[in-house]
Amino acid sequence: MKRLCFWILILLSFVSFSQDYDISMNVTKTDLTNNSFEKDPNAEAILIYDYGNAFFNKKTWRLNIDYKQKIKILSKEGLDRGQIEIPLYIGKNSRENIKNIVVRIYNLENDQLIVSKMDDSAIYREKNENFEIVKLVFPNVKVGSVITYSYTKTTSFINKYAPWYFQLDIPSLYSEYNASIPGNYDYHIKLVGTLPLKENKSSIEYNCLEAGRGANANCAIYKYVMTDIPAYKEEKYTTTEKNYLSRIEYELSVVKQFNGEVKKISKTWQDVDSELKADSDFGRQINKKKLVKDILPSSIINIVDDTEKAKAIYQFVLDNYKWNKKSGRYDASIKRLLEEKGGNAFEINLLLQNLLYSQGLESYPMLLSTRDNGLATKVYPVITDFNYAVIKLVLEDQTYYLDATMPYLNFGELPFRCLNQYARVYDIEYGSYWEDIIPKDYSSTQIGIKYKLGEDNLISGKLSRNIIGYNSHSYKKLYYENANLYRENLKSQISNSTIKSHKVLSKSISDKRFSEEIELTHEEEFIGDKIYFNPFLYKFYSENPFKLEKRTYPIDFGFKQAFLYSLEIDLGEKLSVVELPKDSNLVLPNKAGLVTFSFKVNGDKLSVYTRIKLDKAIYESEYYDALKSFMSKIIETQNNTVIVLEKK
Repeated sequence: MKRLCFWILILLSFVSFSQDYDISMNVTKTDLTNNSFEKDPNAEAILIYDYGNAFFNKKTWRLNIDYKQKIKILSKEGLDRGQIEIPLYIGKNSRENIKNIVVRIYNLENDQLIVSKMDDSAIYREKNENFEIVKLVFPNVKVGSVITYSYTKTTSFINKYAPWYFQLDIPSLYSEYNASIPGNYDYHIKLVGTLPLKENKSSIEYNCLEAGRGANANCAIYKYVMTDIPAYKEEKYTTTEKNYLSRIEYELSVVKQFNGEVKKISKTWQDVDSELKADSDFGRQINKKKLVKDILPSSIINIVDDTEKAKAIYQFVLDNYKWNKKSGRYDASIKRLLEEKGGNAFEINLLLQNLLYSQGLESYPMLLSTRDNGLATKVYPVITDFNYAVIKLVLEDQTYYLDATMPYLNFGELPFRCLNQYARVYDIEYGSYWEDIIPKDYSSTQIGIKYKLGEDNLISGKLSRNIIGYNSHSYKKLYYENANLYRENLKSQISNSTIKSHKVLSKSISDKRFSEEIELTHEEEFIGDKIYFNPFLYKFYSENPFKLEKRTYPIDFGFKQAFLYSLEIDLGEKLSVVELPKDSNLVLPNKAGLVTFSFKVNGDKLSVYTRIKLDKAIYESEYYDALKSFMSKIIETQNNTVIVLEKK
């Protein structure tokens, strides 16, 4: 009888097909014949229906999570969806389990419905120390297939409850998550990401669980729905998907026992500060004058000006202790660093703090989460969110952020990996607090070129480049590590030109700016008496970095930027301008940036001037279309501008 009902359901679905995918676990003919998705034509697959239901089992009090999904395969790249892996955690006294696995694969062959089931032999299990990985390999998956599967996971590990991801790497039409939380448990609940919920409802279910001897618990019932969810596709100028994938997360805060006992699980910042103070890898290595006694030379100790002394101490650490490329959050020993003359970031920067403190300079360690580690949670303390340490230095009314791991950083600059919006300043006396660490200054690149026509009938001249701030880091790093390779790479950076000589004007890798001069000869030749000249020998962007139809997460440059480009051609008595482009400009919404192109002839001088400003370190996703057009304007002008010059 059950099998007959199943086939009746399928046949009814085929009769009542529509132009849209069916938002349920039912499979319709339209689901099978529809082989594209208009909103994302390049999607390899689409998640039609995504359902989760988390609740505590009335008999076992174990957390059960029911999962259901319906997926459409749209291209060959989507065939990887033909298998999934489900991790099950294995603890010391308990483990997670999976049950009620049901898989169906639907195909349309010669207008006939073919339904394939997954056998138990297609379930593979692999164990390691902490997890069992359950792999489900689906049969007969093809382009055009519709896959439905469901299973239930059970667990006694409830500190994180059961997080739910609405957004995946393929588009989703409908995602619903239901959660039932007994009144015995208080959770911090956090919605991550920028996408809005279509539905967000809560209610109370009375006496949802029994604990014996007449004890009962009421449950808070939550229903969350999100629809038309775009795929998360990573592109340039972002941090990590962990910051922006739309999801719900939980952190157990309080457990209330039926006997009246209340157990606090999550901590306050006051609790965390106490733990950090006793932490052998952190708090016990702060403000220890004896630890760094007699390390600094008298030439530094005798400096009177505090700023100059701080700079000298910073340079001393850079010169004498080498970073081993590791963070070292749970393996920090200043004593070991002093012995080995090298160590991890925690050791080097905590040594810097101790040296500053030993000279009476107000300084504090700062805990942060790097860009690739995700944003640290502000809603409640999660000490494991932090994976890096830097130093805050206060001199009179000026604040500096210091990291002594990389020699090409300017005093007061953090490595780019640390530019993740904010950090937690640890004051051992008065407690910790949040502080923003977005750079205030612009990082700038200035290009100046002066050309003229020589007696050899060639246009030649000099290019000067000055780069300040974060834009300079990659240049300084490459040049001072391998000057020959740097010069070789220059050839691809400057269009239609031959490099005759190159000279770096900066004195050292620690200079605030990276400055260089390059002598050039232009390669484009005269056609008759005319030359068709693209004035943009140097291009700030080789291609538009923004290619998505829609971006749901911020555009994070890390710092504000400014670019200036000027080209001056001495026309003298030899050249005249036949054709000159028109001036143009474009301004971002809310005056958050601008680009200006100017072309002028003043007497015997031809001048080309470009100015690009990005006035925000981080742009909200609402700026995406404007930024996309902004970059397109720059690329198009750089690549397609032609000035026609003619010999007199």
